[in-house]
Amino acid sequence: MADPTSLSPPSWEFHLPLSPTDLLRSAGSLQYVVQEVLPLKQLPRQLAVFQTTFRTQGALAILQHFDTLFSILHYFRTVDTAVKEDALELMMKVVTSQSNALTAILNDSDLTSSLRVCHLNALKMNCYILVRLVEAFEIESGKTNLVGLDSKGKNKKSQAKGFAWEEERQSIIQLLTQLLQLDLHQLWSGLVVEEEFVSLVTSCCYRILENPSISHQKHRPTRDTVIHLLGVALFRYDHMLSATLKVTQMLQHFEHVASVFVEAVTVWIKEYGMKSIVGEILREIGQKCPQELAREASGMKGYAAFLTELTERTPAIVLANMSVLLHHLDGESYGMRNAILAAMAEMLLQVLNGEQLEEAARNTRDQFLDALQAHTCDINSFVRSRVLQLFTRIVQQKALPLTRFQAVVCLAVGRLQDKAVTVVKNAIQLLSAFLSSNPFSCKLSCADLTELLEKEKQKLQEMKKSRTPIEAVISPEEEWEAMQPELQATLKNCLDSEKEHDLETNDPAQLIKDIVQLLRKSNYKNAIYLTREGVRQFQGLEPFSGSPGTKDDEENVILDVLRTLYLDTKIRVGVQESTDDVNSTGNEKQTEEEPLPAALVKQEMLVQYLQDAYNFSAKITEALSMVSKLMYERSVSVAQEAIEFFVIVSQFGVPQAVFGVRRMLPLIWSKEPGVRESVLDAYRRLYLNQNGDSERTQAQNLIQSLSLLIVDASLGTIKCLEEIISEFVQKDEIKPIVIQLLWEQFTEKLQCSKLERHAAIILLGMMAQGKPEIVGSNLDLLISVGLDERVQKDYHFAQEVCCAISKIANSQKSDLGKSTPPFRFPQSHLLFKRLHEAITVGFTHSSAHWIPFTERAVALIYLLAEGPEEICAQILQCCSQQALEKLQEFTTAAEAESGSSSDEAAGDPSMIETIMLTHLVSLAGDVALQQLVYLELSVSNELRRRRVLGEEREAKQQASSTVKVQNSKCTGNDTNLEEDLGLVGASAEDTEMELIRSICETELLDGKQLLSAFVPLILKICNNPGLYSDPALSAAAALALGKFCMISTEFCDSHLRLFFTMMEKATLSSVRANLIIAAGDLAIRFPNLVEPWTPHLYARLRDPCQQVRRTAAMVMTHLILKDMVKVKGQVSEMAALLIDPEEEIVHLARNFFTELSNKDNAVYNLLPDIISRLSDADSGVEEQSFHTIMRQLFSFITKDKQTESLVEKLCQRFRTARTERQHHDLAYCLTLLPLTERGLRKMQDNFDCFADKLQDLTVYNHFQAVLGRVRRVATKPEMKALIEEFEQKLQKCHNKGLDSFTEAPQETTHQEGSNISVLQSTKKVVPRSCRRPLRAANKKTDSAFITPEPRITRSKRKASKHKVNIVFSSDEENSLDEELDAELIAEETPSKTTPISRSSRRSR
Repeated sequence: MADPTSLSPPSWEFHLPLSPTDLLRSAGSLQYVVQEVLPLKQLPRQLAVFQTTFRTQGALAILQHFDTLFSILHYFRTVDTAVKEDALELMMKVVTSQSNALTAILNDSDLTSSLRVCHLNALKMNCYILVRLVEAFEIESGKTNLVGLDSKGKNKKSQAKGFAWEEERQSIIQLLTQLLQLDLHQLWSGLVVEEEFVSLVTSCCYRILENPSISHQKHRPTRDTVIHLLGVALFRYDHMLSATLKVTQMLQHFEHVASVFVEAVTVWIKEYGMKSIVGEILREIGQKCPQELAREASGMKGYAAFLTELTERTPAIVLANMSVLLHHLDGESYGMRNAILAAMAEMLLQVLNGEQLEEAARNTRDQFLDALQAHTCDINSFVRSRVLQLFTRIVQQKALPLTRFQAVVCLAVGRLQDKAVTVVKNAIQLLSAFLSSNPFSCKLSCADLTELLEKEKQKLQEMKKSRTPIEAVISPEEEWEAMQPELQATLKNCLDSEKEHDLETNDPAQLIKDIVQLLRKSNYKNAIYLTREGVRQFQGLEPFSGSPGTKDDEENVILDVLRTLYLDTKIRVGVQESTDDVNSTGNEKQTEEEPLPAALVKQEMLVQYLQDAYNFSAKITEALSMVSKLMYERSVSVAQEAIEFFVIVSQFGVPQAVFGVRRMLPLIWSKEPGVRESVLDAYRRLYLNQNGDSERTQAQNLIQSLSLLIVDASLGTIKCLEEIISEFVQKDEIKPIVIQLLWEQFTEKLQCSKLERHAAIILLGMMAQGKPEIVGSNLDLLISVGLDERVQKDYHFAQEVCCAISKIANSQKSDLGKSTPPFRFPQSHLLFKRLHEAITVGFTHSSAHWIPFTERAVALIYLLAEGPEEICAQILQCCSQQALEKLQEFTTAAEAESGSSSDEAAGDPSMIETIMLTHLVSLAGDVALQQLVYLELSVSNELRRRRVLGEEREAKQQASSTVKVQNSKCTGNDTNLEEDLGLVGASAEDTEMELIRSICETELLDGKQLLSAFVPLILKICNNPGLYSDPALSAAAALALGKFCMISTEFCDSHLRLFFTMMEKATLSSVRANLIIAAGDLAIRFPNLVEPWTPHLYARLRDPCQQVRRTAAMVMTHLILKDMVKVKGQVSEMAALLIDPEEEIVHLARNFFTELSNKDNAVYNLLPDIISRLSDADSGVEEQSFHTIMRQLFSFITKDKQTESLVEKLCQRFRTARTERQHHDLAYCLTLLPLTERGLRKMQDNFDCFADKLQDLTVYNHFQAVLGRVRRVATKPEMKALIEEFEQKLQKCHNKGLDSFTEAPQETTHQEGSNISVLQSTKKVVPRSCRRPLRAANKKTDSAFITPEPRITRSKRKASKHKVNIVFSSDEENSLDEELDAELIAEETPSKTTPISRSSRRSR
């Protein structure tokens, strides 16, 4: 290799160019210029020449062959891959050689100027070529990865040669790092490395970081190498300003670099001491325009992610520079607000945490908390949600000061009413975190806390009056409990500080006295230091014995020592005596009063603590009702969070939590698997995971908890709980010991109360739903114990026994087509004998549970008995015989007393006891209904099963015939035979159904049948409510009539008038409620018969009784959603329930319209009718109530086409509106529509329809509100121009109307189209204060359902061609449908019978 000193210095100087083209232009005689860009063909040869020169001259060879390498860069895209790779490899060797050479040269004190210039030029040239090659390869690699050509073309060739750029670049960056670590300043005459050189070397680093794949874990070594190179540049070459600008630029344009630069900044701080880089970067971010960040989402995301992650890594450094970012909290970018608030929360958790903060840090903490609290009401829902998440973290890590607890809890409760689902979800999570991390108590019962608070307040008052010493006022244990939270917080901070404290005494007794005195003076910090030193110095001596290992152990040891010292009576007495000795030298009065201030302070602290606990518990209790409603929101996540919240509340002993736990039960039927699983998990955690020393104790606790849930539970609650428990049983989550204990309670082997015995049989029935063998294996025990001679004393218990036995049928049900017959017991079985006795013995006795027991018993007989009709016939005959005997007794007694004729007495059924008559009618109805169910289900299925078996038998017989006969039929008749068989099967099924139907229609109520004997009695009771006025008898007869109507079409048709008359005229609400349920069943069984009576079903929605309205709402919801009734204009009655006084009915109405909205355009189609009816003054709906209803209904209008169509319909409806109230309502409805440009044009096209109504200020204001909503979303200039034009027209018509009214008020009496003037106040209809309910004796209210224009006016309008007529379906309804009078005569019976198609039950 040639001696470098022998080389003459060049006559030029190499300047680093801003762009490659600068090297092709001459800027002066002393600046290097590329002489020639070599052709592609010469590049391999010239590269070889350069390599040869390098072997002799070393790194200085670049001075002669720079043009060759520059030419390769110039043609990089087209040059051969091998040439590029060879050039890169060669340049790595050159730079390595120069780096090694510079190590010796730079240490040479005799470095000549010429040699320095040569190496400086060579260094610039070599670094320029190497860096540009790196950037070129990086760009090429990025493009290749982007199009997915890793395994194709040139890359295959490169990989075959062993060249992998992602591996090579790491060694190049390491080489450049090694180079920068040299003292390169000596090569520059000014001893300052020029900025262009540092920017050149670092540019390849930033280019590599721009590649999205650099953040992957597999590229971590390369990433670390790049970070260290930049760190060297920052530390040695003053790269701070350039790095700051480059980092902020890349954060703005590349989202993936946020985590990379966070890692880089952390390394630069820890290994290079460059803390100032954080301040510079944050200052650059702080100077960004908030408006630009709001527009550029990518830049905002990058800055936000960088700020959030950086604060997690270095919170203290970010805290020192936080002031430059605070103005972004008021900016438009919600992402930046989120990032800054998250940074604040992180600093609160890591830096500004604890009670031992200095005053400045405490003020900063309070400012940050104020900012977080303020942004819980941020305009953007994402910010509100994020703040609640941050508070959840703060609360979970116990970093929220106690003084802030109540304020933040109130904010969380307020956010439960937020419109955004995510905000509500996070608010529930925050409340759950508050409960789990609350510092008050593990039990948060308001009643208990109130009692304790009042007690302590009374103590405080007594202390202030009597000034009693501390020992007489409050016990040491209570003092310790009050000071423990603050003492624990102080202890944690003291242990973290590791501060040493020298002991001033070697006497343990004196040390103990000092510690207790410090505790009494609330000087916890010094007391802890003395205790820690005492444990270390007097280890082994009581009470300082203990050997702490870990930090947690030391904390527990010190806390135990402090507790022992404070509660030890001898020590406290000694301390008191020493205090008295010291004070005895002073004033005697002062000695007596000195302990009192401390006593008062501690008592006040205790009272304040209890007050905070009570306030917290009260706020949680307030949140319970709000969260319980959220369980039924559409959002699955909100429902799941609400369920989790109630689990936590229950665990903390809040009494009101049981209502939420019960309220979540219906969610077990949810279609969302996540919600259903959450309910199961909630009950699993609340009830299955019981505490106890043994399995038996745990089982007893489980049974007790479930029994409490069953007490006073409704039938719906019982069914939901049954589904949950059966699910647990199927998964074997309920242990056998639980079932064993339940059987012991049932048989009274285990001493228990009557309620516990009832709960036991209910729970056994629920478990049998999952595993019927639980009951099946103990059937004899159930019968012998549950249906013994004591049954008449407790029919409710016997009813539950029947429910449990009915679960046996679940395991014995046979599928259709099976050869096994259905499982049934013989008539002689003990079960049916006991049921017969139980029913007949109690027939003459008064019992509230006899009727429900009989209903369940009859259903059980038909479910499990062979020939159940015979058993029930015997029961009916026996009961009838008892009734006749009773009647005979009355007859004999009457003859003996008055000598009256026996015929009169016998003919007066009122002489029979009412209770017997009630029981007889109820029993007859139960048997009739169960006989119908038995025929249509059990008998029909058995006929079908036998037919299938017969067909299979015939098929086998045909298959066993001779082969010859089979061959003769296989030529082409198989298909026809199969079709014939299919037709025969279908025909047979129709025949079976027709047989069952004919039995029901002609035989069941035939005069020869037993049931027909009870029909006259039922009809007489129903037709004579004055004579038979007993409520129970009326209800039983009404139900029996409904059940008999279910049997036969003829019987139903002939008694429907009586049925609906009772439903409307009955004075007893229970009768009306029962009949509306029966009417729902009749509408499903005989839809064509009930259809003309549909208006009378809707009429019950206005019933004055809340129970009847609720029942009617549920029945109509079921019928409408199942398409079993014709939806007419009367559906407005369902809409009116949205303002019902009862919250439960409002909830039912909301659910109805929610489900209805899922059926295509159902709500959209009904809206015009609903608006027409409810806006009529006769409807009784006030204007504000109308607004409430419409807001909920219009929320279901989401399609643009629906909106445009409704705009047109509502506008044209102004022509037919008759009153001022209707004008107001129509205008208000328009404000609820989300108008688009097309919708606004529709409104403008129909401007003439409402122009004359704009003189009314209310109408005008509503249209202005419509424009205001449209203006907020308008972005196009055309849209804005349209809005301005429309607004001018509105204002012109409004002003014109006012002027004409002022000038000639008498001429505005009538408007065009015979509409009443909106300014005619003397004829204004005063709205009713509330909806008018129907009274029991209904008056005619036909005007309530009439839409404002009769059909006569429509025919007149047809003659006028210039007016557009809008006809609503409600206008075409028959006036008979609107008749609500229940006093019907034969001529008034509806004869209109619109057929409703029913799907055939025949399988096709």
